[in-house]
Amino acid sequence: MPVPPPELYPPFNIVRLSHVEYRVTDLAAARGFYVDTLGLQVTHEDAQTIYLRAMEERGHHCMILTQATQANVARLGFKLYDHPDLDKAEAWFKAQGRPTSWIERPFMGRVLQTTDPWGVPLEFYVEMERLPNITQNYALYRGVRPLRIDHFNLFSPDVDSAVAFYSRMGFRTTEYTEDAETGKCWAAWMHRKGGVHDVAFTNGIGPRLHHSAFWVPTPLNIIDLLDLMSTTGYRENIERGPGRHGISNAFFLYIRDPDGHRIEIYCSDYQTVDPDHEPIKWDLKDPQRQTLWGAPAPRSWFEQGSNFDAVPTSDPLLKAQPIVAP
Repeated sequence: MPVPPPELYPPFNIVRLSHVEYRVTDLAAARGFYVDTLGLQVTHEDAQTIYLRAMEERGHHCMILTQATQANVARLGFKLYDHPDLDKAEAWFKAQGRPTSWIERPFMGRVLQTTDPWGVPLEFYVEMERLPNITQNYALYRGVRPLRIDHFNLFSPDVDSAVAFYSRMGFRTTEYTEDAETGKCWAAWMHRKGGVHDVAFTNGIGPRLHHSAFWVPTPLNIIDLLDLMSTTGYRENIERGPGRHGISNAFFLYIRDPDGHRIEIYCSDYQTVDPDHEPIKWDLKDPQRQTLWGAPAPRSWFEQGSNFDAVPTSDPLLKAQPIVAP
């Protein structure tokens, strides 16, 4: 299926991805991972929740950790450009037959909650409490020195349909993987903020969250994190990498938090802000697609992900098999 052309004048204006809410079974253990090891900054915490931001971010939070009896994902958040966009978004999702509601969120203004056609819980906002700039407060830098949240990757049972739906919201495809036998899309990377992606879709049982990613200053920060994790009890949480993706050209590392939520540490992709940027096509069997150096990903990377809270999943329509590490 051909990648849809970009919707240059979308029904509402999404600036970028914003935040994710993870439900975790041990809040203290999650804090030890995200704060003490990765280096995210606590902006608020109580007995049930911890709000976190990265070093370049002025918004109050990019991640919410919520104590729960079962680990899953509660919500993915996106920032809109201006207040009229919230009402436009509500009207658009209603026209697609999706449920909408307005909710109160701590540290945020009006928040619109809805779902995509597969049940992925989404929320949109314009205003979030702004915090002082800490970019040059180097005494706070620790762990992998995360600068900002970069993207979400989701397992999708129908990547072609997901790309079509999100294209209509204004997301533009930068790169995609095609199964040569069927001509269908096996994975796609889509952006709003002018990087390679704010959201990506990977063929698999879904919808599930494959990973959230954080941008770091250099590949050396990833090496430092590996040294730290391997000597502080997190060696088994290292899943894949380090390496360089063929797709996106980014340097990467995939790790798992204490509940198994996958986090990518990411840097060095490229600018895609031009409206006539042409999507790059990759073949599913190209070994440099996954890793430029040719190393295949482990089976867990293709099969394991985080469920969305109370959202049923289904098997993928496309049965094509990627290259998997033995």
